[in-house]
Amino acid sequence: MRFAGTEYILRLFCGTLREFRNIICCRKNTGWLIRGMYFLFAFGLVLVSLHSCKVYSFTGANIPPDIKTFSVELFQITANNGPAIYPQQFTDRLKLKFQTEANLRMVARDGDLQFKGTITEFSYTSEAPVAGATSGLNKLTVRVQVEFINTKNEKDNFNKAYTRFVQFPAGENIPQIESRLLDEINRQLVDDIFQDALVKW
Repeated sequence: MRFAGTEYILRLFCGTLREFRNIICCRKNTGWLIRGMYFLFAFGLVLVSLHSCKVYSFTGANIPPDIKTFSVELFQITANNGPAIYPQQFTDRLKLKFQTEANLRMVARDGDLQFKGTITEFSYTSEAPVAGATSGLNKLTVRVQVEFINTKNEKDNFNKAYTRFVQFPAGENIPQIESRLLDEINRQLVDDIFQDALVKW
């Protein structure tokens, strides 16, 4: 979420400052006057910093003001397994993340921020039961290779692999729970990509 209308807020602050000065100048308590003026001055510096520097969202995203758009190419899949619709599902989840939490405008191609990549692993594996457990676990693992391009600052560019997995009881029916498993994996993968592209903490 961007801080909109900062110039208006600054004008409002200046007007409030003048009124505040006119009122308290009539008082004889000089110490109170000085403390009040320092407070308003500090508040003004905060507003100026928000307006002149980078734009921050409540998700922690660090977005320079010249970044307005983003584009995501449909992810390809080279893994042997996985639903045919999965590349589209993952791509849509990534788009939604940047639309809603970075407040950027999505374009079909050549965005200020650009994403593309490949799903390189989609695998189910079995794990032996742990001590005290009556049955083993299965694990779904997904790995994606992501290329990120920041057209405004090439130092932010990266080409990186992301891997996430979820475990579930071996007795579960995979076709019945796969959608839920992928929803959780997609959330984690997209959060990781968002973190590296915009948050960088």
